[in-house]
Amino acid sequence: MATEPIAAEAVGKCVDSHGSAIGMPQLCFDWFPNQIFWLVITLVVIFLVLSRVALPRIAAILAERQGTITNDLAAAEDLKAKAVEAEEAYNKALADARAEAQRIAAEARAEIQADLDDAIAKADAEIAAKAAESEKAIAEIRAGALESIQQVANDTAAELVTALGGEADAKAISSAISAQMKG
Repeated sequence: MATEPIAAEAVGKCVDSHGSAIGMPQLCFDWFPNQIFWLVITLVVIFLVLSRVALPRIAAILAERQGTITNDLAAAEDLKAKAVEAEEAYNKALADARAEAQRIAAEARAEIQADLDDAIAKADAEIAAKAAESEKAIAEIRAGALESIQQVANDTAAELVTALGGEADAKAISSAISAQMKG
């Protein structure tokens, strides 16, 4: 089947004799009104589809995201405030615990000091009692020693007087030794 050439009047400037476009059909001025018509219809349809379907959905998604972001920011601020409160409560509890520990340590120190003071007082009393006993014992020993010295002196003096050829008077010797010991 052979294609027959189209008449020149029906062909126009944009189509050759076989019905094929010459060059780029979009740039043919004969077809501009038709192209503009379809361009306007396509743009109106796109506008209607976008304005009625796509843009409301996009706006709803953006509003939802904005709401989520706002809620998340509010929740973050709330959590931050709770964290600050928790930190303050922790610091207060820590300070209270330190104060309590210092109070307990002071009580323990006071109790230990009181026990130490009692022990020192008891030891001092025991030492004083032992010192008094020792002094009493020393006084008894001293008294016993003085009596022994006086007895030895009496005996020695009596022996000396007898050895020198005299008669020993016990009363006179005793009074002389007593006077000598008194100083």
